[in-house]
Amino acid sequence: MNRTLLIARREYMAYARTVGFWLSLLAFPLFAVLGGAIPILMQTSEPVRRVVLIEQGPEAQGLSAAVRDALASDAKRRQDRAKEAAETAAATGAQTSAAGDALRSLSRPSMRLVQAPADMAAAPNGPAQEAVVRRYLEDEDTPRDQRISAVVFLTRIEGKPSARVWTSRATDDTVEDFVRAALKTYNRKETFARAGIDPTVVQQTEEFRADVSVFSPRAASGGEVSFKDKLPAIIGLISGFLLWSLIITGASILLNSVMEEKSNKILEVLLSSASATEILAGKVLGVALLTLTVMGAWGGIGLFGLLTAAPAQGAQVLEILWGGGLLAWFVAFMVGGYLMYAVLFAAIGAFCETPRDAQTLMGPIMMILVVPMITMQMALTSPDSPVVRILSWIPPFTPFLMMARMPSHPPLYESLGALAAMFAFALFMVWVAGRAFRAGALSDVKLSWKAFGSAIRGGGR
Repeated sequence: MNRTLLIARREYMAYARTVGFWLSLLAFPLFAVLGGAIPILMQTSEPVRRVVLIEQGPEAQGLSAAVRDALASDAKRRQDRAKEAAETAAATGAQTSAAGDALRSLSRPSMRLVQAPADMAAAPNGPAQEAVVRRYLEDEDTPRDQRISAVVFLTRIEGKPSARVWTSRATDDTVEDFVRAALKTYNRKETFARAGIDPTVVQQTEEFRADVSVFSPRAASGGEVSFKDKLPAIIGLISGFLLWSLIITGASILLNSVMEEKSNKILEVLLSSASATEILAGKVLGVALLTLTVMGAWGGIGLFGLLTAAPAQGAQVLEILWGGGLLAWFVAFMVGGYLMYAVLFAAIGAFCETPRDAQTLMGPIMMILVVPMITMQMALTSPDSPVVRILSWIPPFTPFLMMARMPSHPPLYESLGALAAMFAFALFMVWVAGRAFRAGALSDVKLSWKAFGSAIRGGGR
């Protein structure tokens, strides 16, 4: 036991002392924050496009007004959306400066209509006018507040509204999409008007937005569903993905560690002073402590950030994790899941000296690990669907899928049964991987399915 703990300590300190480990540990929460902030920054920093509308010919009369009306309606929709988001944020206690920036980005228009320059409006239709347009779109010397992003020529073809859009950026289709939608709405109104339908009725029908409330007997209030009722499912899904990341990270570290020591002949030196079982147990324990360090750091950073940015929501998360028992299930599934994959990856590493050697068995394993990543998302809306329930009973998928299902309160026999099956399979994997690790550490046989199977049958003898 003493030798096992010494190996575990050596394994832990070998990584914990490196700067790269702490940088990679901090990288995940940093990129998580950036992942949420970058879309907001992109939306808030996106310039408002200055657009000129030009009606070509008397038949185009009214089309520019249609585009203006569509822009006004879009601005009203954005303001309504921002107001609803602000009310939701106030109700959940998530009103922060970042949330304020996000709300302002919702109400920010993507384009603004400006007066056509005098020379552009006076130029005759055709090449002369297009030459003026090109100059305004391409001239870099034009002051920033006078630059034009797009020029829209409105006309009719066979009586139907149409447009030609000149844009300063060939890859920017924002103005094109908006004008197309505006003309489609205008054409629909014209068609209804010709059919004798009152335009006011058409407009009221298009602007109608049903007020829908959701109720459930499982809601915290016993009636209307709120964000608090949806939060446990979100936490369960995040916990499943976090569990997947932690287990695979720990198992991969173990694989690389054993593989490196095998290639450097360090494993042979260790075998002269400790048994293969003690070495495997020590390494698994050492990397487990490393994984707990990562989990503690990520959890602490996340909890601190949540309690600082949104104290009310942070309190709700703590209540769900602690009071709802999710934290205990998380620990249980993490122990079983880590044990399954850690010993397997360590056994594979004992046969390998380079990453290329490990690809023979790692390919199928990684394909298996993709399955819970896909099905966990289904557990958010349909946690009791047959596919999710069946897969959650298969031990390699159990820790991830059951963690995602726990907020929906599956039957206790399913939770305990899946947990028992997972630990039974984990113990079987310990027995299999122990024999394979012993055989791989004591031989120079290259990794293959045949060699791996022979090692399990022979136990290294």
